[in-house]
Amino acid sequence: MRVRVDTSKCQGHNRCYALAPELFDVDDLGTAFVLNDGVVPAGLEAKARLAEKNCPEYAIVIED
Repeated sequence: MRVRVDTSKCQGHNRCYALAPELFDVDDLGTAFVLNDGVVPAGLEAKARLAEKNCPEYAIVIED
């Protein structure tokens, strides 16, 4: 599983980072970005899906 952030949609709410800091971080402007080149480590799939569902801008995209 891979995850990515559509930076054109991200508004800096940072819910993804709050829910899954193992998968996301934020830059100095508050825009989220993925860690580990977007590869979701085993056992963190549920956190990736939770972040996707909680993004108000639908900026989190999961690719299976």
